[in-house]
Amino acid sequence: MKVAIIKYNAGNIQSVDYALKRLGVEASVTADPAEIRSADRVIFPGVGEASTTMAYLKNHRLDQLIAELKQPVLGICLGLQLMCRHSEEGDVTCLGIFEETIKKFKLQQDLLPAMKVPHMGWNTISNLKSNLFDQTLEDQYCYFVHSYYATVGKDTAALCSYPSPFSAALQRDNFYAVQFHPEKSGKVGARILENFLQLSFQP
Repeated sequence: MKVAIIKYNAGNIQSVDYALKRLGVEASVTADPAEIRSADRVIFPGVGEASTTMAYLKNHRLDQLIAELKQPVLGICLGLQLMCRHSEEGDVTCLGIFEETIKKFKLQQDLLPAMKVPHMGWNTISNLKSNLFDQTLEDQYCYFVHSYYATVGKDTAALCSYPSPFSAALQRDNFYAVQFHPEKSGKVGARILENFLQLSFQP
């Protein structure tokens, strides 16, 4: 299986590559359009700021490339946010693959006195609705680090609460995305990555 990790101006790409190596998968970290299009699976990870990253994607025509991919694509963290319609971070129009929008967490210490932004640490995922998951993953803990979140909508494939529900995962057709970091989520994250690699998807 050929797996491509999209290379662009965002952090966290190498840790995803290492996580795949632990699963015995040698991925290609690349920005080459032909290599990305020919991959069996594409991963779009990232840690960074939405508006500057969208500008980079547009300047390098990666925005059109990502939206046109036909094989299974997995966005991680910033990857999920950029696959949505709009982000409050820099007030930027994103890829529009998912209908949901990205909003910033607002402190609600009356509801959760210990609430801090960013939402950082372990939290549970629930209401799983995608073949990216199996039922053994319901209410399991994953590792989150983010100040912005995806609203709940028709593409929501998993929920998390902090303290209100937000989309922990999204899916639409061949596009999958998770807000948490599977590469930092131990056995649960490894299982999710394995599920993605084993998807039986026909374009």
